[in-house]
Amino acid sequence: MITNVKDYLVYKGIRPSVQRLAVMTYILENRIHPTVDDIYSALNPAIPTLSKTTIYNTLDLLVEKGAIIVLDIDAKFKRYDGDTSLHAHFMCDGCHSVLDVEIKDRLFVDGNVPGGFKVRDVQLLYKGSCHRCSTKN
Repeated sequence: MITNVKDYLVYKGIRPSVQRLAVMTYILENRIHPTVDDIYSALNPAIPTLSKTTIYNTLDLLVEKGAIIVLDIDAKFKRYDGDTSLHAHFMCDGCHSVLDVEIKDRLFVDGNVPGGFKVRDVQLLYKGSCHRCSTKN
C-alpha cells in the first residue's frame, strides 16, 4: 500500500493539489471501486468547493498518468480502481458491489495475442451473487 500519496502523485508526474490528493487518497482508502458520485458525496462535506467537473478532470488525469485505472464494467457509471496491478473484478448482480479477484493464470500478459493483435487494455469481469446476497436468497 502506498503510504505517501503526495510522493506517489509526484512520481507519476502529477502536481499534488488539494483536490487531487483528496481524490487519490479516497480511491486508495476506499477499495469499493467508486463512481464519480461516490467520490463527490464522500469528499464534498470536507471540501465544499469541490465540483464534479474537478473530480472528472482529476480522474481523467490520474488515469492518463497510470495512477489509477478506469473500469468500464458498469453500463451506467465508470468506476475507478487504485490497484493498477493485473487483476480481475467480480460484480454482484444483487448489491452491485465490485470486488477484486486475483488472476492466477497470466495469459497474454505481454500484450501479444495470437493473430497479431496488440492489446491495450484487459478487463476481466465475473458477474453473479456475492456471499452476502447469496445467503439472502
